Amino acid sequence: MKAKELLAPVIAILASAAVLLGASAVLRPMAEEREAAARGEIMGYMLPSRPAAFTEEPYDGEDESIRRVFKAEDGYVIEVEAAGYVGPMILWVGVTNEGQVSGVTVRDHRETFGLGRGAQTEWPFLIQYLGTAGEAAVGEDIDALTGATVTSKAVTRAVNSAAAFVTGADVSSGATEWEG
Repeated sequence: MKAKELLAPVIAILASAAVLLGASAVLRPMAEEREAAARGEIMGYMLPSRPAAFTEEPYDGEDESIRRVFKAEDGYVIEVEAAGYVGPMILWVGVTNEGQVSGVTVRDHRETFGLGRGAQTEWPFLIQYLGTAGEAAVGEDIDALTGATVTSKAVTRAVNSAAAFVTGADVSSGATEWEG
């Protein structure tokens, strides 16, 4: 092929790439703004007063399961990671300033359909954590999801870690460890 024949497709590809990069640069801030608004709306349901504003606080504590901490006037929403049966699970846990769990939502997971996946959708399971303060235990005050004990214990560890952050419980005390 001659150089002239290659020039037109190369120019078209470069022009397309430039348009896509420009569109990405323009749309990225709008997407980030929408994501922040959606995050704030979901977090608002996690605390009793339904706060509209959260500030992300840096976390440099010992509990490696805590990924992010968001503070509102009457409590915290804490993003926690726990090892589920299939892989990592990401949860948001609302905890009041008094250390009471006021909301739990599973944000991301890869758990088995029909078993562990129920941790995200079965509200009777999640509602058991409301009012706990870092002492929840599967088989005692928390009924495990049928066929998903590992997933249930992962959620329990995550909730206990979040509550321990607010109450100041020592992570090394075993309050957030999995026994099984």
